[in-house]
Amino acid sequence: MSGANHRTRTDFRPVRLGFGDVLRLGLLGITARRFRAALSALGIAIGIATMIVVTGIPATSQRALLDELTALGTNMLRAEPAPGDPPVKLSTDAVARVARIGPVTSAAAVANTHTVVRRSDRAPRSDGSGLSVLASTTNLLAQLNGSVGAGRFLDASTSRFPTVVLGYVAASRLGIDRLTPGRTPQVYIRQTWFTVIGILEPMPLAADIERSVLVGWDAARTWLAFDGRPTVVYAKARENAIEDVRAVLAPTLYPELPGMVQVSRPSDALAAKRATQNNFSALLLGLAGVALLVGGIGVANTMFISVLERRREIGLRRALGATRAHIRSQFLTEAVALSALGGLAGTAIGAAVAAGYALYQDWHVVIPSIAVLGGLAGAVVVGAVAGLYPSIRASRLTPTEALATT
Repeated sequence: MSGANHRTRTDFRPVRLGFGDVLRLGLLGITARRFRAALSALGIAIGIATMIVVTGIPATSQRALLDELTALGTNMLRAEPAPGDPPVKLSTDAVARVARIGPVTSAAAVANTHTVVRRSDRAPRSDGSGLSVLASTTNLLAQLNGSVGAGRFLDASTSRFPTVVLGYVAASRLGIDRLTPGRTPQVYIRQTWFTVIGILEPMPLAADIERSVLVGWDAARTWLAFDGRPTVVYAKARENAIEDVRAVLAPTLYPELPGMVQVSRPSDALAAKRATQNNFSALLLGLAGVALLVGGIGVANTMFISVLERRREIGLRRALGATRAHIRSQFLTEAVALSALGGLAGTAIGAAVAAGYALYQDWHVVIPSIAVLGGLAGAVVVGAVAGLYPSIRASRLTPTEALATT
């Protein structure tokens, strides 16, 4: 008899559903009510798409603004000897020394050759039009975020020959405002004719370069009696370490008397850039939170109404042996699945809208990965939270109470 009782208790033990069974059961409610499920998923999709759009478009706009601020030299420092008598002379390996500083990403230099540029060899020797002749490293243009208006800049090949690049103001004063194919303008420097190969656009970061005639470093040694000692060194460094680089730049260039080297302070644009990054980050987080909240409310409302409409189904399943855990699992899985489907659709729609707007504005497309991953993960979490109460409410319905509902 005891054995029979044991078998009876074992036979009526509640069945435990596996993960696959729970998933199929939850998806059954979605496939059986496709139109309602589509509307429910649309609600969360709109919420997630809104989150992607309201984070993607500001992030793209932020990137464009930060690029403009970076162009103002937020990561650049300028070092040169302080006025004195006699003036301090930097070493010939000054650029290499600066480049060895850890956070420095690049270094360039110019040097005053103390020569006069003339439009013709018949012009008075003292008539230099108020222009400076500077020896330049080949990476100076990239270092100063400059651009060439006509022709080209100095490179490894042309910097060894008597060629020059004119600053924007220098070209105007010398009467060489364009480069015409077939006609090669020249200028006269220290009894040597130099061919003009390029004219620069205005350079707001270095107004002195606009009033200069740039000669290759090796060419200046050969034809202008240049000793190879730079007079101004430009250093680009990681923005988060710009203050540290500034502190060691003078001792690196002139360790004997660091105080005889003056270094520019970080650009005010750097402070503006950092403030912009912080403010935009807070804005993006706030917008993302509001969008997820709206989507979560939509899912919760949908699931709550679904419980009310399906009370007879719940009662029938309870009468056939479904436990409260089964009912909870079914409705919770359904809510999470709806949110996940809506999250996928919303992410695709939001990314497409944000990318389209960025391309229309001719900006770089920037869709924060945290927004995409956060949108998908947030949709699942929101679905679970939103479906928790309706699933618990559904599981508490007794079979008689649910079947008695008309």
